[in-house]
Amino acid sequence: MGQVLFIVWRESVEALLVVGILYTWLKNGGQAARGGLPYLWGGVAFGILLAIGLGAALVGFSEFLSGNAQTYFQIAMVLIAAVLIVQMVFWMRKHGRTLKSDLETSLKTNVATGHWWGVFLLTALAIAREGSETAVFLYGIGLSQQNESAGALMLAAVLGLALAFLTFYILQLGGKIFSWRRFFQVTEILLLFLAAGLLLTGLEKLIDVLVENIDWLTNANFTSTLTAPVWNSSWLLDDTSTFGGLVAMLTGYRAQPALMSLIIYVAYWIVISTALRRPRIAPKRAVHNHSTKTKSP
Repeated sequence: MGQVLFIVWRESVEALLVVGILYTWLKNGGQAARGGLPYLWGGVAFGILLAIGLGAALVGFSEFLSGNAQTYFQIAMVLIAAVLIVQMVFWMRKHGRTLKSDLETSLKTNVATGHWWGVFLLTALAIAREGSETAVFLYGIGLSQQNESAGALMLAAVLGLALAFLTFYILQLGGKIFSWRRFFQVTEILLLFLAAGLLLTGLEKLIDVLVENIDWLTNANFTSTLTAPVWNSSWLLDDTSTFGGLVAMLTGYRAQPALMSLIIYVAYWIVISTALRRPRIAPKRAVHNHSTKTKSP
């Protein structure tokens, strides 16, 4: 439930940010710009419908499958959700600083040419991107939390959406303590932990299925070594308790981790840490030769 609330909250805030930038620019851009507002709201509605359609297609396709095919599909969706979360974090790190200017540049072009369908497509694609990612995330999270009732997951989604509107309102006030920059810095760390938990859950289920269905894996000596618990920290934090379960879902914590789980978890953070330390490539700037030095204003 906690994972669902967090994902809906984070993705909804990002979608609201895009819509907020477009709405503010169109509303304050003069009479010509305000003509694009109906296309903006039309794009929002169409983007939401696309995301709902993807969610329905995922559920329908899963129900169509049966046996091991359904199991492998569900495991694949959990792993895809983990990969998409990591991809989203790195995409925002790369494009977050220029997102506003990129959107405004595109809007200026649409206003100049009078092609308001460009605003519709821009909004629809932005909302569909966030919504489709959310649909995949929620589907993957739902499979990893099959003990949760549908009502509880729906309540978490509604609370996440409500919290997103509240967060967006607070951030719009321009507070220095709780700024957009700090919001993305904190939530990207939480998202990476969430992706780690999903990756671990998906791979653990995959290993269990493979061991059950492949005889030589079942009887191999190294299998018991890799799947045996390395330690038991239930006395400190039991992952079957309410709080421990929440920590496990959000971070991938295991009270009795198998050696394979530890290897996966450590390898994940080594890869992520290495990628985060890579220097960002600065945009190339044109070099101009000036015969005289530019005076400071």
